[in-house]
Amino acid sequence: MSYTEAKAKYAAIGIDTDAAIAKLKAVPVSLHCWQGDDVRGFDTDPNKPLTGGIQTTGNYPGRARTPEELMADLDVVMKLCPGTKKMNLHASYAIFDEDNGGWVDRDKLEPKHFQKWVDFCKERGLGCDFNPTFFSHPKCDPLTLASANEETRRFWIDHGKACIRISQYLAEELGQPCVMNIWTGDGFKDIPADRMGPRVRYKESIDAILSESFDFDLVKPCVESKVFGIGVEAYTVGSAEFALSYAAMNKDKCIPLMDNGHYHPTEVVSDKIPALLAFFPEIALHITRPIRWDSDHVVLLDDETKEICKEIVRCGGLDGRVKMALDYFDASINRISAWVVGFRNVQKALLMALLTPDMAALQDADNWSELMVLQEELKTMPFGEIWEQYCRECGAPADGEWFATVKQYEADVLSNRN
Repeated sequence: MSYTEAKAKYAAIGIDTDAAIAKLKAVPVSLHCWQGDDVRGFDTDPNKPLTGGIQTTGNYPGRARTPEELMADLDVVMKLCPGTKKMNLHASYAIFDEDNGGWVDRDKLEPKHFQKWVDFCKERGLGCDFNPTFFSHPKCDPLTLASANEETRRFWIDHGKACIRISQYLAEELGQPCVMNIWTGDGFKDIPADRMGPRVRYKESIDAILSESFDFDLVKPCVESKVFGIGVEAYTVGSAEFALSYAAMNKDKCIPLMDNGHYHPTEVVSDKIPALLAFFPEIALHITRPIRWDSDHVVLLDDETKEICKEIVRCGGLDGRVKMALDYFDASINRISAWVVGFRNVQKALLMALLTPDMAALQDADNWSELMVLQEELKTMPFGEIWEQYCRECGAPADGEWFATVKQYEADVLSNRN
């Protein structure tokens, strides 16, 4: 079937495929830098194990070891993915050299340590989101913002404030808002004696970070929740109730961020999106694929990914209300392939959602029989032809055409890194 024929079939159910493609082209999705190097960053010993609730499994050859290697890998990924991209950086990806004075600790980071990332983004027309890095550092005791040690808390508060200033710099330099996400792995391995104290300290620490001056139109601080992490199985300070309550009480300077791996396996973020958008002008998402827990598997075109994207579209999220970013890190397979598969699947799910007619009237009329029939018949619509047209218009390869590039890049570049 040709695109013209597929377009006609969608037109018969009231969908303008050209308009759907045009809409999706303008929607930014943030591409996370940490898939390329297994969340190692450049500010600590790359051979040390990850700590603070973060764990990457696998040792597939070809991990990026330097900023130059990571940027080269990102260029390959972006050429293989359709759609509008933003970068998403962790603070641990600061680049230190003689021109900017060399290494500093995380509480002393400055915009100049991200100048090369700004140059990278400007050359490619990218915006950039940002994340303070509250893990894999000697100052995790093991807590950070919730620590009972005042010196530890001060270090991490200063880090958060530095990241506010860096986020403002990224937004001003690149001309796009910067989503700055606050997540820590603070918690305890076993049953605590005090659950309230760490949360009060965590709240006060975030208050202190957000007292740093910034333009809320340019910098979008988020608070991200989590159920548990490695080493903090019994108690997590930044629970869903904590993070959502904090964002609700600070709407003038903070938005909630949901990671769909950070909830109980029977909970789904797709259902939470419209609940939050009934109260918040903006929300942020980290899109991943949990298996049993927050295992950060590569995003597939599975039911929950499709449902998340349906709710984003239905709720008007593509007009800026929902800030989307990928968040996974698989070191057991080719990292370029992992990046590309996940990004393309989110794009597919968003396009599928844009190709879905509005059926709310059937629901409101209690016409559940016809609603079920239409929902099921949509599953056999010729989506593949519309996807291929979208790829063509974006100058990206279609399915079945891009993996050969990855294999060649592995043979020519990645295999020489080990």
